[in-house]
Amino acid sequence: MTQQRLSSDEIKSAVSQLTDWQFNADHTAIHRQFKFKNFKSAFAFMTMAAMQAEQMNHHPEWANVYNKVDVTLTTHDVSGLTELDVTLASFMDKTAAGMSQ
Repeated sequence: MTQQRLSSDEIKSAVSQLTDWQFNADHTAIHRQFKFKNFKSAFAFMTMAAMQAEQMNHHPEWANVYNKVDVTLTTHDVSGLTELDVTLASFMDKTAAGMSQ
């Protein structure tokens, strides 16, 4: 299924509903750093997020160093943000909130 790039107003509205996500300079991606109490918790978060991303067929750009997970979301097919990015970001927010951070 082809995704439609969100308009500027749709992006601002969607991101305002998310926790601590920031736009990149040209508003084609969003970024957040999650911080956990240790590596094990960070890796558990990444595992849950990876399983959801695979189900969605929408994969994040991310990096992990000890207790931090840096995530960037964008939809490369449309060179911008789509509902997939917002949905995955929301899942990550809820998952992280349910874990000891």
